[in-house]
Amino acid sequence: MPSAEINGLTIGYEDRGTGPALVLVHGHPFDRTMWQPQIDRFSATHRVVAPDLRGYGATTVVPGTTPLSAFAEDLAALLDHLGIEEFVLGGLSMGGQIVMECHRLFPDRIRGLVLADTFPSAETEEGKAGRRALADRLVREGMKGYADEVLDRMVAPYNTHARPHVHRMMCATDPEGAAAALRGRAERPDYDDVLRAVSVPALVVVGRDDAYTPVADAEAMHALLPDSTLVVVERAAHMPNLERPDEFDAALAAFLDTVRARPR
Repeated sequence: MPSAEINGLTIGYEDRGTGPALVLVHGHPFDRTMWQPQIDRFSATHRVVAPDLRGYGATTVVPGTTPLSAFAEDLAALLDHLGIEEFVLGGLSMGGQIVMECHRLFPDRIRGLVLADTFPSAETEEGKAGRRALADRLVREGMKGYADEVLDRMVAPYNTHARPHVHRMMCATDPEGAAAALRGRAERPDYDDVLRAVSVPALVVVGRDDAYTPVADAEAMHALLPDSTLVVVERAAHMPNLERPDEFDAALAAFLDTVRARPR
């Protein structure tokens, strides 16, 4: 796996294929391998880049607080390093919020947005307290207890094929990195106005049985975005790209065809 020294970090990433760039941003508490089915499928037609975010996977852990803007700046610097100026940008859950932050910071580089199982609103006061408490717990106890507790919400119990991979990713995540991201997400801004200002096509995807970001959240994002398509993946929870990769990939392939056909 390649890596790059960027922003004082060693960033691990996947970079496979040729053609238009497709950049995929993982969620919490995962790593770039959550996108493996999409890397395998779309590297036949696209240059697919999937980084490990700071604090996750093979990328340097930075304890403390990591705001979404830091993740976005790391991503921009990595793409500069790789010589990629324009790209379709997709993310799931926290990754989707990082995608929104990227559009806030450098919209001119983005040719299309993929927002999977995510939501744009700022955190509530109760939510802030909950994220901070969870961050402290992960540092104190490690990842396994948390991973055991949330697995059924991440991956629907009936999608047994995806559960071992998701559980392994969660358990392998460094608690300090996960905690830093949780503290940063507690302070995230509201992205409703960012979505209203998006001028490129967008794909909104959600698992029908997602308890973290229900279909109603996806419908609300779809309504905010000026040019968007909404796809609800049946028999999937929070990670439809792993739970139902064929259905997820079909939606993504159709969207990428739309982006490619759109005049620059």
